[in-house]
Amino acid sequence: MTVGVHQNGRRSVGALLRDLAEGGVGLVRSEVRLARVETVEALSAIGRGSALMAMAAVLALLGGLAFLAGLILLVGDQWLPRDLYWLAALIVVVITGAIAALLARRGLAQLTPARLAPVETVATIRETKEELVSAARR
Repeated sequence: MTVGVHQNGRRSVGALLRDLAEGGVGLVRSEVRLARVETVEALSAIGRGSALMAMAAVLALLGGLAFLAGLILLVGDQWLPRDLYWLAALIVVVITGAIAALLARRGLAQLTPARLAPVETVATIRETKEELVSAARR
C-alpha cells in the first residue's frame, strides 16, 4: 500500500496517520510553548505582587513607628508632669508589648500541629483504604 494518494483521489491510511502524528507533535509543541509563556507571566506577576506587598509592609511599619512616636510625645507632653518622655515611651512599649504577646499567643494557637492536620483528607484516605482492603478480601 502506498503512503500517498490512491487512484481515486483519496489519501491512504498511512498518509492520514503521518499527518495525525505530525499534527499531534505540533499541538504538543505549541501547548508547551503556551505553558512556558503563561508560567513566565505568572511568575512575573508573583514577583511584582510580592514587591508591592513588601513596599506596603515597609510603609505600614514606618507609619506604625511614626504613630507610636507621636503617641509617646502626646503622652509625655500632655498627660505626664514635667515632660517625662522616657516614662511615656515605657508606657507605650508595655502596652504594645502586651498586645504583641496576645497576638503571638493567638497565632501560635492557630499553628498547632493538630489544627494544621488535614483531618478530612486523612479520614477519606482511611475510608478508601478500608474499602480497598475489604474489596481485596472478597
